[in-house]
Amino acid sequence: MTSPIPSGASRHYVLAAGGTGGHLIPAFALAAELHQRGHHVALITDDRGANIPGKPDFLTAHVLPAGRFGKNPLGWPSGLRAVLEGRAMALRLFESFAPSAIVGFGGYPALPALLAATAAKLPSVVHEQNAVLGRVNRLLAGRVDAIATSYENVDRLNPKHAAKVHLVGNPVRPEVLALREQDYPAFTEESLLRILVTGGSQGARVLSDVVPDGLAMLPPALRQRLQVTQQCRAEDLEAVRRRYAEHDIPAELGTYFEDMHERLAGAHLFIGRAGASTIAELTAVGRPAILVPLPIATDDHQAVNTREMVKAGGARMIRQEAFQPKELAKQIQAMAMNPQGLSKAAHCAFNCGRPDAAQDLADLVESMSGIDLMDVIRVGEAAPRAAQATVRPQTAPRKAAKDQTDQ
Repeated sequence: MTSPIPSGASRHYVLAAGGTGGHLIPAFALAAELHQRGHHVALITDDRGANIPGKPDFLTAHVLPAGRFGKNPLGWPSGLRAVLEGRAMALRLFESFAPSAIVGFGGYPALPALLAATAAKLPSVVHEQNAVLGRVNRLLAGRVDAIATSYENVDRLNPKHAAKVHLVGNPVRPEVLALREQDYPAFTEESLLRILVTGGSQGARVLSDVVPDGLAMLPPALRQRLQVTQQCRAEDLEAVRRRYAEHDIPAELGTYFEDMHERLAGAHLFIGRAGASTIAELTAVGRPAILVPLPIATDDHQAVNTREMVKAGGARMIRQEAFQPKELAKQIQAMAMNPQGLSKAAHCAFNCGRPDAAQDLADLVESMSGIDLMDVIRVGEAAPRAAQATVRPQTAPRKAAKDQTDQ
């Protein structure tokens, strides 16, 4: 753990994130860590980001214009005007707040703040949640002082920027991280098989269409032990409820579960999308998964996000075009017919987790303002001696590790 900062070493930091929870959740986690260390933190975001739940009470949000640059060139001039307006507003904020560093979390809402950081000659860091470097982070990679990544291998990252890359992981919510200390739920040939199904804000309909029928195709000995929790779109809710009733499978359905972390704690198997926050939470907790990447994700980044977890044995990935009831049933059988199969997969998922992500990212950010860099995994070559990393030892899940040892 990082030692408390010396008295009088308090700094000001600005975090820039918006658009989706995938960008804001790690920003909130970093804000909480920096605040705990005695620093002052402000958030720059957009209209959508200001309404994402989970913002710490101490974190003041400043809503700035953030232009988007889609495929239609006719919209680019208005996008550029918004970026320049947001940059000017960010510069005024920097004058009054006097930040020691600016941290961007990708997405267009981060662009004005980071351009302002360059203009003001302030230290800057970008954090990439996905296994593919996003468009804004690619644009800014040459300008910023450090690039924090969530995966050891990140696509679309120019090799010439390797020296400024630090592997820290993707920070997750504290209530989820706390589950890492709990045992994987016991699963035997007689116990219930608890399955958690979520689709995020996009593309949940394919899960509603496929999962009930796929679960119905499982062998009776397994199907009769199912207990399902599924998040659905409001317009799909009644149809999905009818299908589970027809198959005589107990299922709790909802459009939103406030206690999602508690449901994840009790789950033996997750089925859903492969967003960065989802992967980070599954690996932090150690839950096996069947992942169906969103096919329209930019640069196919959700499919790339699954690479590490699948290779380790903690998940199976099914492309959406192949995600049919028969294939889903086949993959569940392969993982769950042998009770030890899920425990082994949980162990593999757990060992992909990077539970110190918030602390390591905070270490990196503090180092931008003259505080020594500690406990950050340095990825780039020829790293300065003062910034060399100490790799934290991997820890094993208590229950899953025991299961594997006993065999």
